[in-house]
Amino acid sequence: MNEVSVLRAGPLTTVQDRGRPGFAHLGVPPSGAADPQALELGNRIVGNDPGAAALEATLLGPALRFVEPALVAVTGAEATVSVSGQPLEHGALGEVPAGGVLEIGRCRHGVRSYLCIRGGVAVEATLGSCSHDLLTGLGPPPLRDGNVLLVGSEPASPPQHAPTVIVSPPAEPVLRVLPGPRDDWFPPEALAALVEVTWRVGSASNRVGIRLEGPPLARVDRGELLSEGVVTGAIQVTPSGQPILLGPDHPTTGGYPVIAVVYTDDLPLAGQLAPGASVRFSI
Repeated sequence: MNEVSVLRAGPLTTVQDRGRPGFAHLGVPPSGAADPQALELGNRIVGNDPGAAALEATLLGPALRFVEPALVAVTGAEATVSVSGQPLEHGALGEVPAGGVLEIGRCRHGVRSYLCIRGGVAVEATLGSCSHDLLTGLGPPPLRDGNVLLVGSEPASPPQHAPTVIVSPPAEPVLRVLPGPRDDWFPPEALAALVEVTWRVGSASNRVGIRLEGPPLARVDRGELLSEGVVTGAIQVTPSGQPILLGPDHPTTGGYPVIAVVYTDDLPLAGQLAPGASVRFSI
C-alpha cells in the first residue's frame, strides 16, 4: 500500500466519507463530508467510488509526502495547491510522483477543501463509516503532524482526465428552508425575519453547528421542549433568540425549538460557510 506522511496537518483535517446515517437512536450523529458534492466530485475525478474516504481540510490544508506515485484531485473551497512546488489546478486530476509533496494552502470562497486520492484513504471503519465525528469522537482522529496514512486498493473505474469546471459558491448564499416542525412556537414575524435578515456566521461555528448572528428571533413560548430528534440542516433557536444551523456532527436530539430546516440539496452550501460569512434563507 502507498504510504502518505503528514508533514503539516493543518488546524482541522479529518477523514470523511458519506457518514454513518441510521444510528440516531443510539445517539450517533450522521457525520460525513460537510460538502458531500465536493467529496463525490473529487472521487469521480480520480475514479473512486463516490463515497470513498477522503481528507476534509478546514481553513488551511495539509502538506503530505507520498512514498509512491498517486493520482489526486482537490475540490471544495478554492485553495492554492502545489505538487513538489508545481501548481495543481482546482478540480483537476493531478499526479504526485514518488517522494513528492502535495501542499494545500488556505481556503478561499469557502471553508473546506477535499483531497481525494485514487484508491481512497484506507482507515478502519466504525459503524460502517471512516468519518471522524467531532461530537462523539468516533472514527479516526484528526490528522496530526507525523501521522502516516495508507492509500487503498486500485479502483476499477478509470480516472477522469478531462478538466472539470467548478463554479465558486456565491459570496452570499441563499439556503432554501422548509418551515417547522416547531414554527408554531414563534410569532409570524420571527419566520419573516429569518428569511429577511442577512445573517453572519459566528466564529464559534464548526461541523456540529453554525452559529448565526443577527437580531434575536422572538418566541411565543419561552419554555423548553422535551428533547426530540433533530436532523442535519435544522435551525434551532436558543433562548437568546440566536439561531444555530445544525451540521453533520450535530447531537441527535435537542430541546431548542426548530423554526425551519434547510433543504438537503442546499446543505453543501451550508458546509462551506466560513466564520464571518453572510448567508440568507428563503422559503
